[in-house]
Amino acid sequence: MAASCALSLPSAFSVSVSSNSPRRFRRSRRVVAMASVGQKVYAPGVAVSEGNGGLPKIDLKSPHGSEAEIYLFGACVTSWKVPSGKDLLFVRPDAVFNGQKPISGGIPHCFPQFGPGTMQQHGFARNMNWSISDSEANEGDPAVTLELKDDSYSRSMWDFSFQALYKVALHSTSLSTTLKITNTDDKPFSFNSALHSYFSASISGVSVKGLKGCKTLNKDPDPKNPLEGKEEREEVTFPGFVDCIYLGAPSELTLDNGLGDKIVISNANWSDAVLWNPHLQMEACYKDFVCVENAKIETLQLEPNQSWVAEQKIELI
Repeated sequence: MAASCALSLPSAFSVSVSSNSPRRFRRSRRVVAMASVGQKVYAPGVAVSEGNGGLPKIDLKSPHGSEAEIYLFGACVTSWKVPSGKDLLFVRPDAVFNGQKPISGGIPHCFPQFGPGTMQQHGFARNMNWSISDSEANEGDPAVTLELKDDSYSRSMWDFSFQALYKVALHSTSLSTTLKITNTDDKPFSFNSALHSYFSASISGVSVKGLKGCKTLNKDPDPKNPLEGKEEREEVTFPGFVDCIYLGAPSELTLDNGLGDKIVISNANWSDAVLWNPHLQMEACYKDFVCVENAKIETLQLEPNQSWVAEQKIELI
């Protein structure tokens, strides 16, 4: 696939996010900014290679020893390795890399729909080819920005003009993402979204801290009729099937993956969280991963030329 290139992307998005943004989101000054798909020239630490199934992927390598990979198909981050070489993300063994089905694992997108609805499950963004818009290196740490626009495929499900920009930045012990959705249509549109993050885990030892007091929509036992409730636990564990939405989640959660790692998942403007493990519904691999997802469950409306921005940072501590 030949990806388009645009060099005019600003180094920092101008649209503001919620006032409770964690301080850890500090934008460093861009020192290198170049991207040319046709000439295959990128910022230091950014490269494009052939991935599984012949699909193009972006390789990010930090001078500190961390690495990440992002497939242009679905703009899916499929690997995040810390300097020890350990991959903290998980791709399911049943994942396919044929450009026809979404990649099952890593950090897939849910846009413009979370879950089931009027279009295909979790919308179409995870099932489309994104293009490289920009690449940069800040103090040696590489970052790439991917772009998605409407086409005949998206419009067959959702008849609006839009632009999605997704920046992925790699650091020594963290990976940060910024998603910006802009309404480029002449009429308003509504959507919701999530980052369906899969983390490597030993499910019997997994716990998530920070959700006590949140309103819950529990999809166990009936996914079509979630039970409303309130989280009373300091630590959420996974003794069986878990599929639960947490409304009004805090801007920081701590995941203990049961493998000796603690990961802080912080965000700005992702107002909700989702925990998922399929248990025996996915017997081949459920013991090896957990999904801790930042989400925007409430439907958002954007007027023409308006934008919405949300940030996430996952950091090994």
